[in-house]
Amino acid sequence: MLYCRFIFWPFLLALFLKLVGHIMDLIFFDLDGTLLNKSSQISSYTKDTLGLLAENDIAYTVATGRTMHSAQHVIQDTPFVLPHIYNNGVAIWDPTGKALTLENLLAVNEVNTILSCAKENNITPFINTVDLASDNHEHVIYHSAPMHRVERELIDKYFSRTKAVLESAERLPLHAHITNISMIGDAKVIYEMYQQLNATEGLIAYSGPAIEGEEYRWMDVHHKLANKGSAVEILKSQLGATNIICFGDSDNDISMFQFADEAYAPSNAKQMIKEAATSVIGHHDEDGIARFLRERFSL
Repeated sequence: MLYCRFIFWPFLLALFLKLVGHIMDLIFFDLDGTLLNKSSQISSYTKDTLGLLAENDIAYTVATGRTMHSAQHVIQDTPFVLPHIYNNGVAIWDPTGKALTLENLLAVNEVNTILSCAKENNITPFINTVDLASDNHEHVIYHSAPMHRVERELIDKYFSRTKAVLESAERLPLHAHITNISMIGDAKVIYEMYQQLNATEGLIAYSGPAIEGEEYRWMDVHHKLANKGSAVEILKSQLGATNIICFGDSDNDISMFQFADEAYAPSNAKQMIKEAATSVIGHHDEDGIARFLRERFSL
């Protein structure tokens, strides 16, 4: 099911094509482990490179697993004027028209399955929702009491830096728009849950090492049909692009790599991503993507 706050595509498309002419290349950047450095920031060199892309009328945007408010915290000082892809393709946000489209949200039975798995493994689930009734599309995270130090630190050190609103899981509305459910915990436990949930009909889970330490892993669980590739396909059609170029480093980037005309993985990427890529380029913490772009487009 698709939810859309405003009808904005025809206006944006006409405006964009009028300003820069018909789009040929359209670039999609994953954030963590790709465009961002190890400090979860866009370096000055990369920021300057994005400016050069804009000056040369080369279209680009983001396609990330982060929520809208989490991603906007790290890209707020960098101009991304085209629609953004968030929550691994569940959300598409138009920063110009202030419009949000949601697709492939989690159903009630799917949510219950995920929550049961978390409870059985003594892990606190963070239920990510979007309040479409609010003017700023409020990101509300519902959760039970954290049971482990790493979960408490996630709340204190991470969520506190975003505009997300934290609420008790008991206050979760019956018809909430749930984009995904996130968890963090002991690496072995989370990996076993990851395997279990990926084997469950209707669900897909993404997981990787946590920045909090090698002993931890993070995991995001979505509806099976939610993926970056589907969202990239929508934007390609809406913006009239003819050549899709994607950059990513993890398993949640596979779907857009499969759809892209060109797909590039930084040297720090997972092996499966490197194998799916057109080419492997420089490390994300050494401005690998920016350096490649300057050479690729003679910037």
